[in-house]
Formats: sequence, C-alpha cells, structure tokens
Amino acid sequence: MAQSITREAALRVALAARELGILSARELVSALVERLELPLTEAKLATVTVADLQLMLQGDEVIETDVPREQLKQAVRLLWGEGIVNSELPPVTSYAAGDMPGSIRVACASNREQLLDGHYGSCERFLVYQVSPDEVRLIAVRPTLAADHAEDRNVARAALISDCQIVYVQSIGGPATAKVVRAGVHPVKVASRENAGGEALQALAQLQRALRHPPPWLARIMGVEAGSLARFAADLVAEDA
Repeated sequence: MAQSITREAALRVALAARELGILSARELVSALVERLELPLTEAKLATVTVADLQLMLQGDEVIETDVPREQLKQAVRLLWGEGIVNSELPPVTSYAAGDMPGSIRVACASNREQLLDGHYGSCERFLVYQVSPDEVRLIAVRPTLAADHAEDRNVARAALISDCQIVYVQSIGGPATAKVVRAGVHPVKVASRENAGGEALQALAQLQRALRHPPPWLARIMGVEAGSLARFAADLVAEDA
C-alpha cells in the first residue's frame, strides 16, 4: 500500500487523525480507502465533507462515540490541506548538493513541531536536516504513514531516510536497528529521561560541535579515515581563522 498514498496525503490523514483523537492514522486511512478507493491522493481527500467523514466513522463502526461537529470540521480542513503550512509543521529550506561543504544529513524521529520525541517504529514523521559545523538546515519533513502500510514497515521506514547518515530516535528495537544499519544509516538513541520531547535543534547543536573534532564513529560516517582526523580538525580550524 506504500505506493498507493502520496506523502502529502499521508501527512493530511495523520494530522486529521490526531485532531479527531479517537482513532489511529491507520484506522482513518482504512475508512478513507473504503470510501474513496486507492490510490489515496490529495485530490480525493479534497472531496471529503463533514457529512462524509461522519458517515465513514460511524457507518463503519470505527468509533462508538460522537465527535463534536467543530472537531469534524477541523479534521476535514486538514484532509483538504488547509492550515497545514501555518500549523505546527516547521518551514523547510531548500538545499542543493554542495550548499553546505562538510555537512552530513540527519533524520530525527518526531511527532510534534521540531521535537525529537519519536520512537523509530511509531513516530509520525522524520525531520531531515543538513548539518555542518556552522549551519543546521531543515530540508524535508517526511511522514511515515505510507511506510506503515508496506509489507515490511521497518524496511519502508528505513527507505524514507536512506539518504541520511544518522537517525536520532527515542528508542529503536533490535530488528529495526539491523534494517536501518543495512540501509546505511547510523541510529543514535537519545535518552528519554533527559530529552523526551526535547528540541531536535538541541541535539543537532551537540552534533555540530562533534563535527569539528569527530570521534572515530562519526569520522567513518563523514568518510574521514581515522588516521586523517588530526588534519581534518586542523583544516576546520584554519577555515575559521
């Protein structure tokens, strides 16, 4: 099903499900697909009315309680794509290869705003940043809903971030870790006790400092041989002089 729902549509459904607050994004997708059929696109979501949504939910017995009409209206607006640009979603900055010399690409498992508050297997989206010692740039927001309908959701999630070198998560299981590593991405757990709901930019600021004097594991990710670390650090200092 991963090829049957666009990223934008997946984002709209995830936000609408959160607005409703009584069913998962996956359940809402199933209700929408039954009425609209596959593929589930932005154009089809734009045809959904409040009455349609109410019938989809109650008629299929997805929910047992009534949802306030204002809540239904807001969920429909989100399905239409209204208000998403100005919502909690952070703005994305364009990036082209070569814009940030010496940078690496980092994904952060997130559920809200620019928070690093997601578990690998259940986060609603990955925030993708390009990170250099001098700049952090958010270049993409990638919803995970479509990946969760793939035959192997862990492989599909790994494919979403396969262009990244690192992924920050609150937690990740052993089988998922193996698939992430196989995709060429290095998973980094952020301690939940200290950083649950913390800003992704805080973790990336620490990474920026590490990029100036990278430990061996980070040097490998950056493609710097261990024996060249001293020269690599010296070059960075010379550039700042």
